[in-house]
Formats: sequence, structure tokens, C-alpha cells
Amino acid sequence: MPDDRFEQLRKKRDESKLGGGEERITKQHEAGKYTARERIEKLLDAGSFVELDEFVAHRCTDFGMEKKKILGDGVVTGYGTIDGRKVYIFSQDFTVFGGSLSEMYGLKICKVMDLAMETGAAVIGLNDGAGARVQEGVKALASYAWIFYRNTIASGVIPQISAIMGPCAGGAVYSPAVTDFTLMVKNSSYMFITGPDVIKTVTGEEVTQEELGGAMTHNSISGVASFASENEDECIGQIRKLLSYMPSNNLEEPPRVNTGHAPDNVDSSVDEVVPDDPNKPYDMRDVVTKVVDNGEFFEVHEHWAKNMIVGFARFDGRSVGIVGNQPAHLAGTIDIDASDKCSRFVRFCDAFNIPIITFMDVPGYLPGTTQEWGGIIRHGAKILYAFSEATVPKITIITRKAYGGAYDVMSSKHIGADLVYAWPTSEIAVMGPDGAINIIFRKEIDEAKNKEKRRIELVKEYRDKFANPYIAAELGYIDKVIFPHETRPLICKGLEMLASKRQSRPPKKHGNIPL
Repeated sequence: MPDDRFEQLRKKRDESKLGGGEERITKQHEAGKYTARERIEKLLDAGSFVELDEFVAHRCTDFGMEKKKILGDGVVTGYGTIDGRKVYIFSQDFTVFGGSLSEMYGLKICKVMDLAMETGAAVIGLNDGAGARVQEGVKALASYAWIFYRNTIASGVIPQISAIMGPCAGGAVYSPAVTDFTLMVKNSSYMFITGPDVIKTVTGEEVTQEELGGAMTHNSISGVASFASENEDECIGQIRKLLSYMPSNNLEEPPRVNTGHAPDNVDSSVDEVVPDDPNKPYDMRDVVTKVVDNGEFFEVHEHWAKNMIVGFARFDGRSVGIVGNQPAHLAGTIDIDASDKCSRFVRFCDAFNIPIITFMDVPGYLPGTTQEWGGIIRHGAKILYAFSEATVPKITIITRKAYGGAYDVMSSKHIGADLVYAWPTSEIAVMGPDGAINIIFRKEIDEAKNKEKRRIELVKEYRDKFANPYIAAELGYIDKVIFPHETRPLICKGLEMLASKRQSRPPKKHGNIPL
């Protein structure tokens, strides 16, 4: 009779689901954290999760570990669906050996990553572990490297998302660093290569875990994380929303949805966003939210490099990546961090067939020794590389300033933008009128009886003649000068026209982006 064998299977499944046991599960809840399985249940469509390798156990026999085997070995792996689309998932279980990674634990993750690559679906990693399992030594390190290798091979082929929901230290941080987006939970997650104790011993610095590698540290200072959430429920919601904008793999198009917002349904107040005073700031997000479907802009890296905005939105149901200079911060100048933020996002969109809409208002690169010595030339070049390399549909809207080399690199017609529209408020020139007349008319101003009056006159003459979109339009560098309220319908029509765009690049192994 099979009854005993059926009962044995039931018992093993129950044992596996308990992870490190009721006491440790209670401690996890007391820390304000869900268990590995609870996170999966909340993230995936109800009833869709299929677990793999639930009975895997470590095979370490050192340090008495042979007496401490737990089914599943600290990570829950498998596949399911989000909004009906297949995804693969691994969720680290802090209740089992502190979530530390063993050889077999790593191999479980590798298995679902391989399946994801073979079947063309996203991989989501829910991280909550203390790094490599010390008792296993190099075997654990080998498993980490196998995961890193797969992260790298999968990059640009399938979306990879990492959520940090607890500790992520040492070698564990490199897998999230290679993935496309990293989410962190405030006050309960942290990432660092060396912890506070090691830092104090080696350098004498005293720093808390939160200060060193907390959610806001990595969201606002280092740029390592893309999103910060108030709690795990919000983090899970962000993952689901993020995936809704992207395809399952690089051979598919992003899903198109019915947003209920017609292309000709225009918010005419967009005509009033840009101030009359060219030196007065405004929030570029006000432009974006007034033209995208239903005003929904899902911002990425909201807290880092605020002089550049990036994120996802839709036009007529089509998913797009939004890139924009931010006049409300550092006047919209481009610095080192903004360069990295922009170029990484552009390359993601290009890898996954997501059209890029650029909103340009840039007076130039941020000047100063800190920027020059920090390599702004090298970092700034990443933007022009990313836009030039991208073959997805690219539409650029110049709202106001478009000066110098910064104009060139922000998806101008000259580096491959398919459509470039300029508002009447746009100023396209080598530099602003004040700087230009100081160079061109320096001698004339110096010789004038009333220097300030002559300078003001020359600034006005220069602005009237050059600081406008019409010379560029005469040369074909601007496809159309438009009223701001025409932006939405023209982008919608442009994306429809460009939907069949096909563009190839010379055969090569890969380019050499100035990292």
C-alpha cells in the first residue's frame, strides 16, 4: 500500500516549508519581515508558484554540519506568474543558517537561472542572507561565482531584478550589482562589501550598518539601488509594476496595455510649464506627467543624481523609457552621477526593445575640479555612447536649453534620434547668450562707454538670432517646432510610425564603452 509513502512525502513537504523552524519564523516576523515563502506568495499571482528542489540539503560534513541538515537549505526556488506572465524566482530564507549561501543553495539558484535563460523569462531574486556559509569555504565561493557568471551571461537577454529584504554582505552584493534593478527596504535591508566592524578595525572609522549600506544610503549617495520602499509590501508592489513595463526577454516587445487615455486627450496646461525667464527653474517631471498616459511616471533612481530623471511611462499604451534633464536641480547640468544614471538606463531600454523619449533642457556639463578630476569626460562620454548605440525608436523633445556638447549627447539628431521636436521656448546654441557675447564681443564691450548697456543689447541680439529653434530647424536638425500641447499626440504618432523600425550595427563581439 502506498499510504506510508504518501505520508512520508507529506511530512517532508511540511518539514521543508518550516525552514529554520517556528521559533526563527517568529523572530523574522518580530523584525518586521516576511518569510521567504510569504514573500513569494505575495509577489506571484495566487496559486501560480511551482517550487523546485524543496528537498535539497547541503552536503557539508565539517564542523558538525552533517547533524544540521534542513530541507531546502536556505533558499526557496521555482517559477510562477506575475500578471499572467512567467517569471522565475529565488527567495533567500534567513531562518536557515541566517540565509547564508552553501554549495547546494547556489546550485538551486543556478538551476532556475538556467531555466529562465532557456525559456526566456525574467528572474527575480529576493535577498535576505548573511553571505557565504563559512563552514563550506571555497565550495560556497564557487557557487557565488557560478551565479555571478549567469547574471552576466543573462544580462540584456532576460530582465533580472534584485530585492534586498535583509542583509546582503560580502560577495553576496555582486549578484544584485550585475542585475538590472535593485530594490531596498528602508530600515530593514542593507548592502556592503565590508561591514562596520571590519571598517573600524582597518580604517578606524565608526559607522552604523544603516549609514554604511542602508536603503537611503544606496538610493541617494552611491546609486547602487534603484528604489527605496517603506516596507516589504511596497517593495513587492514596485517589482510587479516594474515588470509591467518590460518584455519577458530581448526577443519580445514590451506589453502594450489599454490605458484608456486617447492620444489626442491633451493637458493644455503643459503650455505653461516652462517659465518666461530662461534662468528660472521648473520641474521636468511636470512636463512628463502632463504628456504621458494618465500622468503615470514610474521614476527610477528618484533619490540619486537628481539633475537627471529616468523612468518608465506609456504613450497610447506603449511602454517607453523616459530620460530628462532636471532644471530644478543643479540647473539641469550633467555631472558624473547623472551620466552614469542616464547611460545605464538607456542601455537597459535598448536591450529590451523599449523606445526612449528624451526631454532636453541642458545648459552643459557641471564645471569644477571635482568633476574634472573625477573623470566627467569619461563618464559624460557614456551618455553619447549609450544613445548612439541604441537602435530602439528614439524621440527627443527640446523644451528649453540645448547648449554645447551636452546638446549633442542628449539624444540629438546627430547621434541617431529618429524624431526631434523643439518647443518655441528652446534655445539651441554652443552656449548661453551671456557666455557667448563675452567671448565674441569682449573687445567691443570693453571699448563701449556704457559697458553694461552694450552687453545687455548684445545679449538680446544674440538671443533673438541664435537662442531659438529655427536655425536648427532650417538645417533639418529639428524635425518640427511644436507647441507644447502638441507633444503628446506627436509622440504617440511617432511611436506608431517607428514601431517597425529596424536598424543594425556593424558585426562585432561588443563595443568598449568608456566605463
